[in-house]
Amino acid sequence: MGAKNDSNLFYTCSLIEYIGRVIKRNRREVTEFLGMETIKRIYEYADVFHCEPIEKVAAEFIEEFQIKKGNYDNEADCRYLVPDYWTVGEVYARLIEDSYSSRLVEGIWEVYHSWISDSISDYNTDFYYQPRDYIAACYKQGVVL
Repeated sequence: MGAKNDSNLFYTCSLIEYIGRVIKRNRREVTEFLGMETIKRIYEYADVFHCEPIEKVAAEFIEEFQIKKGNYDNEADCRYLVPDYWTVGEVYARLIEDSYSSRLVEGIWEVYHSWISDSISDYNTDFYYQPRDYIAACYKQGVVL
């Protein structure tokens, strides 16, 4: 655990992003609907989940937890090209790797419940596109530098 470019972490974060887009909820809400145990399960079995289309996996979790649609639509609010869910998942995964190297599942919870999640989800800024060390430094400082 804690290796750079952890593929299970990348998949978990991308799935959270994908679910958020489908159900129109911010990513903190997605993690709360899923809960820590489910997030841990997704992380541990990401290689198995990854064998199915992400649309199918997301639909199963949405159904299992009976997640109702919200009205958070950062894609519609975007005035520019919307980054795909894999790109955004990678931003989260790198930040979590850089900030919580040995406690990745805890890191998932912490990052999605912090101020930085709203900054990453604002596609009208170029924040999500910044270098990983810059994003990690902002997170550690608690503010966009």
